Amino acid sequence: MVGHEAGANHEASVIPPVLVFNTEGRSPFVLACDHASNRFPDHYGDLGLTPHQRLMHVAWDPGAMAVALGLSELLDAPLVASTVSRLVIDCNRDHDAPDLIPVVSERTDIPGNKGIGDNERAERIGAYHAPFHRALQDVLDRRKAAGIETVLVTVHSFTPVYKDVPRPWPIGLIHGRDDRFTAALREALAADEASLDIGWNQPYSALNGVTYTLEHHGDGRGLESSMIEIRHNEILEPEGVSLWAARLARCLTAALGSRGGAAATSPTDQNTSVHRRV
Repeated sequence: MVGHEAGANHEASVIPPVLVFNTEGRSPFVLACDHASNRFPDHYGDLGLTPHQRLMHVAWDPGAMAVALGLSELLDAPLVASTVSRLVIDCNRDHDAPDLIPVVSERTDIPGNKGIGDNERAERIGAYHAPFHRALQDVLDRRKAAGIETVLVTVHSFTPVYKDVPRPWPIGLIHGRDDRFTAALREALAADEASLDIGWNQPYSALNGVTYTLEHHGDGRGLESSMIEIRHNEILEPEGVSLWAARLARCLTAALGSRGGAAATSPTDQNTSVHRRV
């Protein structure tokens, strides 16, 4: 593609591939939002998709970034977020994953991703995937050097219906190799709202290959961690975002306390099954 590299470099100077918020936050929690954006960098055009398709869940996790930003503020937690659509490259997949650059997502064909060669694959990894994980690694490295306790939490949303199958859980919790903190979070959510239907490793699990960020940066460092999935119709409006950010801030804090970790400041003290689509 003529001018591809020049266009990519120009855009990268204006819109970085990753944003880090509240870098010096002192919370025990570090937040990551792999699917925060549905942005297609200009040199990829629309990948053959309509404007409506680019707003669909196949392109990003609607509401996840809003909840993550709310949590960052309530908990005083660093937040690392990708700025590109997962249809350009999925930052929550390993380099050799078949859906790292998907050609089909649920029932949606992605024409612009068909026939991607090794060079293009490597270019997307270098331009968008690697910077996201490097930024998260840098945050975790600085905290380790400073002796700050860290629990990694990744924030996602999921579709209410997948291939005609309804998903009943308003929230799902997914763990990596170590399930202790995720189990504590489940208990805290149940105590906070007894009627809440909490999916355990729903609507998918690590067996589906959807926990790369969690395992690479959490399990890989021996950190406790958890992956939070919120059904996206719960968080499309400001009221829902506020409700879930406040609830999760309370429950993350309670879960940490129940695990015997360092005391986290309560948000109130601050006045404040297996389906592939993840």
